[in-house]
Amino acid sequence: MKELAESLPSTFTTATSRAYGVHPRDLYGWRDAGMIIELSRGVFRRADAPPASHPDMIAVSHRSPRAIVCCVSAAAVHDLTDEMTPFVQIAVPNRSHTPVIAYPPVMVFRFDEATFDLGLTSFEAGPGEPVRVYDPARTVVDLMRFRGRFGEPIAHAALHRYLAAAGARPALLLEYAEVLGAFGPMRAALDVASAR
Repeated sequence: MKELAESLPSTFTTATSRAYGVHPRDLYGWRDAGMIIELSRGVFRRADAPPASHPDMIAVSHRSPRAIVCCVSAAAVHDLTDEMTPFVQIAVPNRSHTPVIAYPPVMVFRFDEATFDLGLTSFEAGPGEPVRVYDPARTVVDLMRFRGRFGEPIAHAALHRYLAAAGARPALLLEYAEVLGAFGPMRAALDVASAR
């Protein structure tokens, strides 16, 4: 039985365990014995798996595979903010089903389907465990778009950190902002930042 548990991926779902031939009784027995940890309803992680830097984001990505980590959560991943949000902020397409996830807590944003994949990339939330996230430029533009919700200081601090990083591309910010309908505020923020 222990060998079977060790053959499972670091993080897996109930469906994955069934595909490996694990009976639900054994699965929950492993959980109760501390061999696996339940990250979210139906999402488990082996206790002997390498440590994950963002286990909550791994859990959410298994619960909602189409979702993309966005806004302040994405800014934290890219080291564009020191803010910590109690939620994993995710984007889903406008017409898709809203994921209902009790734990870890999530904040769901509905983004236009035409621009949903703009700036999509991934990061390793755990060794060999990629999670979908918006790239730093898209993250800065989204924070600027939602500055009324998150506050201008977060948006401007993310912009300044982005511009100070190696490989910053101000033109890409404007390109994304134009597509996402935030060109005016982004242009003004860039003008202020470059005047310093």
